Amino acid sequence: MIPMGDLIIYEMHVRGFTKDSSSGVQAPGTFSGLAEKIPYLTELGINAVELMPIFEFDEISDRLVEGKSLVDYWGYNTVGFFAPHTNYILNKGLNHKCDDLKKLIRELHENNIEVILDVVFNHTAEGNEEGPFLSFKGFDNAVYYMLTPDGKYYNFSGCGNTFNCNHPIVQNLIMDCLRYWVTEYRVDGFRFDLASILGRDNNGEPMCHPPLLRNLAFDPILAHVKLIAEAWDAGGLYQVGKFSSHKRWSEWNGKYRDDLRRFLKGDTGLAHIVAERISGSHDLYDPVRRGHEASVNFITCHDGFTLHDLFTYNQKHNEANGWNNMDGENNNNSWNCGVEGETDDSNIQALRNRMARNACTVLLASQGTPLLLAGDEFGRSQGGNNNPYCQDNEISWLDWKQLGENRELFEFFKKMIELRKNHPVLRNSKLSASCGLPAFSKHGTEPWYLDPAPETRFLGVMLASRNAQDSQDEIAYIGINTYWQPQVIRLPDLPAGLFWKLAVDTGLPFGQDCETQMNKMKKVGPIMELQPRSVILLFAVAV
Repeated sequence: MIPMGDLIIYEMHVRGFTKDSSSGVQAPGTFSGLAEKIPYLTELGINAVELMPIFEFDEISDRLVEGKSLVDYWGYNTVGFFAPHTNYILNKGLNHKCDDLKKLIRELHENNIEVILDVVFNHTAEGNEEGPFLSFKGFDNAVYYMLTPDGKYYNFSGCGNTFNCNHPIVQNLIMDCLRYWVTEYRVDGFRFDLASILGRDNNGEPMCHPPLLRNLAFDPILAHVKLIAEAWDAGGLYQVGKFSSHKRWSEWNGKYRDDLRRFLKGDTGLAHIVAERISGSHDLYDPVRRGHEASVNFITCHDGFTLHDLFTYNQKHNEANGWNNMDGENNNNSWNCGVEGETDDSNIQALRNRMARNACTVLLASQGTPLLLAGDEFGRSQGGNNNPYCQDNEISWLDWKQLGENRELFEFFKKMIELRKNHPVLRNSKLSASCGLPAFSKHGTEPWYLDPAPETRFLGVMLASRNAQDSQDEIAYIGINTYWQPQVIRLPDLPAGLFWKLAVDTGLPFGQDCETQMNKMKKVGPIMELQPRSVILLFAVAV
């Protein structure tokens, strides 16, 4: 199995990845269709896919908005925990419903790509008091669900009910389910939706030592499986950095997303905290207590704007969902670069492309495990919809024509992934550099001093460690100029015999902005001028 710190996770929706006719696959919208796209995934370079819910779920809906039928497209509405979703299966013949998914996972493994499932144990499709009776309500309502003193359903999930995860019977169900997917399907890990609910007792109170989380951490069958928590829930419990981990759990680092979004678009007062995020968020995840693999870093995911839309819209545009634009997150920390929505203005288009490359560079140069959203690498848009949970149509489906239209952005992502794989210093520094440099240091326009003033809009982060073979030091420098004017900086001096080489400069045109081969990188320093709203990545090289 690939170590958690070496993963580059690619979050995707099984149907949406290939459903559009532009995907060119023979079995669009299915496990088999996804398998046809494995060559694309290997070309991009990712080594793990995180599949949005694939357990059998209820997608039936009677809502009709603007002539379009809306369904539960995302799949966070589980009906059966031990079966793959029927509509993702091409071969639905008797006794063959598991074959497509098993074949997909086997082929992904053959291409050195791990499989992480997004699992939903915080609620079920049975809803609240007005919801249907499908299974657990009839088996034993008071065992499987958290109930208020008057018999109503606690709704910490925001979906009508809350699964009573720490009841012994429900614990056994969850444990058996996960063991089944590991032993039968050879799944490599799980991302737990609204995982803070897994730490509540039957009255909804947060527990100090939730038995379910402990049992998952120490179960022998799950011993080598990745466990990733979305460490919050819809009831207001936010546990990023505080999740009950037993040194086994990683977390979606929501603070990384929020802090990086704000800093990259130019918000003030963030330089020092963003330096922490880039260096592994040790202020949240103490390496002694949590290890070096706790933080899953992301800037975009299925829930919210795509990367393209993050720099195209100031406001959400969810009218197509049928709730008068009332659904979805209002605080997106996005910036439209001057015009709301798409534009023909070439200057704004260039700025948006640069902002996307900035985000990509910082994410893939940050210590921790990066998570990319499918389609971000070629400018996928959802038209400003930041909550398309019900949109089984062109709003959510990947438009593969954009890969050709935005090939240069794809090539940039591809090169950044290659750089991350080739340079362990960008991942998790576990071995101290022998040259005496600290594993992590903050810098401003002058080395070794980062101005604490709120208006500081340049940040330099230097990372130093031994390489994977423990044969030599690796030193990298990430410089971020979020100001709208150029900034002149002085680079930190290097130990004797070393000089800086430029790997990435998003201030340069496409094609000149990223170099993966050391012998082709340009020597730079000690003074550099960074273009407005640009990011650089440097490596130290021997003379």
